[in-house]
Amino acid sequence: MDPEAAPPDEAALKRHRPLYRAIARRLNPRVRRSDITVTDEPTVRRATKAAAVGNAMEWFDFGIYSYLAVIIGKVFFPGAGATQLLASFTAFAASFLVRPLGGLFFGPLGDRIGRKQVLALTMILMAAGTFAIGLIPSYAAIGVASPLLLLVCRMVQGFSTGGEYGGAATFIAEYAPDKRRGFFGSFLELGTLTGYTGAAALVLLLNTTLGEQTMLDWGWRIPFLVGGPIGVVGLYLRLKLEETPAFRKQVEELSHSANAAAEARSAPKAAENTPKREFSAIFAGQWQRLLLCIGLVAAYNITDYMLLSYMPAYLTSEMGYSGAMELVAAIIAMVAMMTVLQQIGRLSDRVGRKPILLAGMLGFLVLTVPAFQLFRLGSFLAAVGGLLVLGACLVCLLGTMSATLPALFPTKVRYGSLSIGYNVATSIFGGTAPGVMTYLVDSTGNNLAPAFYASGAALLGIIAVLCMRETAQQPLDGSPPSVSTEEEAKELVREQSSNQR
Repeated sequence: MDPEAAPPDEAALKRHRPLYRAIARRLNPRVRRSDITVTDEPTVRRATKAAAVGNAMEWFDFGIYSYLAVIIGKVFFPGAGATQLLASFTAFAASFLVRPLGGLFFGPLGDRIGRKQVLALTMILMAAGTFAIGLIPSYAAIGVASPLLLLVCRMVQGFSTGGEYGGAATFIAEYAPDKRRGFFGSFLELGTLTGYTGAAALVLLLNTTLGEQTMLDWGWRIPFLVGGPIGVVGLYLRLKLEETPAFRKQVEELSHSANAAAEARSAPKAAENTPKREFSAIFAGQWQRLLLCIGLVAAYNITDYMLLSYMPAYLTSEMGYSGAMELVAAIIAMVAMMTVLQQIGRLSDRVGRKPILLAGMLGFLVLTVPAFQLFRLGSFLAAVGGLLVLGACLVCLLGTMSATLPALFPTKVRYGSLSIGYNVATSIFGGTAPGVMTYLVDSTGNNLAPAFYASGAALLGIIAVLCMRETAQQPLDGSPPSVSTEEEAKELVREQSSNQR
């Protein structure tokens, strides 16, 4: 059990009283004790685990595709060398074209019918798409139908993941107590690194045991086929959960309001929001927050996909590293990030999201080019050192972003707004990052071009962070406070009563 989960004693309540007082000043005067959510630690942990497994599944797929990008190019596309690799990354990016459509579909649907049901559906589609890739015949066997089927499967995955991250981040944020949202949100990105590390370890094991030719013949299929059972486990975990407390409270409030309005008019119950009204509430009412979300996610995803998706192929094809050497270096860097990720989440709960995000963005701005210079040395230690430098910057974003993004939007449009903003940015900037970086190196002949691209993205991220408001330890917009214990809830009510006198 986490030591922070223990009920606070009187000394702890006294120590946190300034925080409760600050929160109480921001509360609507009508907030009563019955409105404050007291979270249940085991339930929060189950919800976090269920959301993180889905994210791990998503990134396991991205990981195996990235680590097998060279083989996938040879299996599914004609040509040779850089042409096949570019075609492979183009197929990788193509799936991101439909992610905004998935966000437009699943996001508002999650705000209307609930987070749990939509997250179960996205899990099914993700697992099915990943499993199906492992069954597609090669280009040599069926010709042009092979890459077309690959694109179809990637687009199914892209459409489903359009509702995955926004829903999972919303799910955790709405379950977690306000003062620990950063810590619990970090588990979502722990799922990211777990998926990538698992993919790297599996590909490394297969490369080592099967050999290059066997991997090219059929061994590459195994990681994709493994994705099916992982999806079944994630679906089981998600179906066992209840809806988030914030969503349940919102449904109750809307139901009471609709009943009151219907009785006043002696008319049938008011109709639910239509998709047209939902989109209007998002695009007309949240456009400034959407732009801020897109800026944050663009910087975050370019640097994220550079390190976790592009670097394997870059070190192998551009720097001349062996596949085994590069994968071991990547695993070391990712395990190092996993060991500190939750501490970064905890730190963001104490000092705020903005300082941690700024540290990561500034790190990428200043240190990306020196890290790429290390890769030029060609040694294993240089590769590990460069990846650790980039990983130290990225972990500041990974440990903080999952708590930052859901807090940008109010509860009634949170799932939809976050899914749309996140997936528009991911589609334009994230999924295209490996392909753009490959093209920049190929067209300019400068193998530092990806570093300059990532540094420019970091500058955009710095501007976005400076424009956002601090949300650490504050209730989610449109939701009542969420606390860990009954004593904290009573303390908030007392502070609020004192402020009103």
